[in-house]
Amino acid sequence: MSEDKQTGWRGPEHLANRNGRPRGTKNKTTVAIREAYQNLVELNLENMSLWIGQVAAENPEKAMDLMIKLSEYVIPKLARTEVTGKDGEDLFKDMRFEFGPSITERIEDIEIDE
Repeated sequence: MSEDKQTGWRGPEHLANRNGRPRGTKNKTTVAIREAYQNLVELNLENMSLWIGQVAAENPEKAMDLMIKLSEYVIPKLARTEVTGKDGEDLFKDMRFEFGPSITERIEDIEIDE
């Protein structure tokens, strides 16, 4: 007793998009919500400054936290990048830094009047 379940498009066949939404095309609802949110923010930029100022008057730490959270929508987060040589080899394995004589050498050179 197996019943075939109809899935997908249930409308007229001539209106069906058999290839689906093209890759990279945004969902219409998502686009509308983002536009509405952007308009809300743009219309309240002056208010946002006032609101953060009010929060800062009582709790500067919370105001800074709000600023950081808001900045994530404006400034992209940097991704951590690992730099390696061929086949994952360490690029800096043979690198040395010399900054002059060591402290012990400098102490030995100092003449102390006793």
